[in-house]
Amino acid sequence: MSDLPNEIVLRPRFELSLNTELEGLKQAFDHCSKEPFMVKRLDEHIYIRFKKKDTTFWTPQLHLELTSFEKGVSKIHGVFGPNPTLWTFFMFLHFGVGTLFLILGVFAYSNYSLGKDIKLWVAGMVFLVVIWFALYAFGRMGRAKGKPQMNQLKAYLKELILDFQKK
Repeated sequence: MSDLPNEIVLRPRFELSLNTELEGLKQAFDHCSKEPFMVKRLDEHIYIRFKKKDTTFWTPQLHLELTSFEKGVSKIHGVFGPNPTLWTFFMFLHFGVGTLFLILGVFAYSNYSLGKDIKLWVAGMVFLVVIWFALYAFGRMGRAKGKPQMNQLKAYLKELILDFQKK
């Protein structure tokens, strides 16, 4: 498993390939919770989270998807991300800002076509661009604050895989 990239990514992803059967790999995640982690498996989807007492606003979780397209080879696709509720709210804010930007753009164009003053509309659009950058910076700050816990999740996954391969 490679280290997390330094590129501009709010939800880092990775992929692992293991020489094992998918069913055995699924069972390895059934009873493996240890402090401070909580592991939940739903078919081929595994969620590794921190227990409630170790959770902060920025605490990430790890979502794994197990796949196998050839016999004896399984792949683990992993995505680090924030709490799904927080992520949904964050995306809702982005959608709202984008929608308001388009609405203000339509009003600005309409007023420009009619020969009216558009300073207020353009100022609003500039303000929304500033908000977009602030939301992006806020997301990057959250990822930076959650990175130590992200590394803990990554180390725990490596430990689980090593234990599974020893069996």
